[in-house]
Amino acid sequence: MAITLASLSKRLWIPMAKTYAYPDVMIIEGELQFQEGRRDALTNPIIIAEVLSTSTEDFYRGKKIAAYRTIPTFKEYILIDQYTMQVEQFTKTESGQWLLSEHKGEDSKLSLKFIDFEINLANLYDKVNFDL
Repeated sequence: MAITLASLSKRLWIPMAKTYAYPDVMIIEGELQFQEGRRDALTNPIIIAEVLSTSTEDFYRGKKIAAYRTIPTFKEYILIDQYTMQVEQFTKTESGQWLLSEHKGEDSKLSLKFIDFEINLANLYDKVNFDL
């Protein structure tokens, strides 16, 4: 099945929350589905990735993930810390529960569960200067 990577050029419509979101990265499996009558608001991501900042962290871990979880196709949420080499991966099980996996340090590896992709955190953070 085809995979599409969507970034800031597309927004996400969350019908149950009646709101738009602007994820850093969305991955869509299969055909792109849009909000009715629109071509700029996707509705069917399977994976969403966000880069955390001090000002967004609480919102992303609270109301935003709660809204995302109402999307039927949504299965995996990746939170990337911009201040330390740390990634949190939330995956939806077949029974509908969400599991958290934490990845810390340059030797750790992030393997997405719903598409064939993995990356060492050292490579993910390759050009990041934590001293700034």
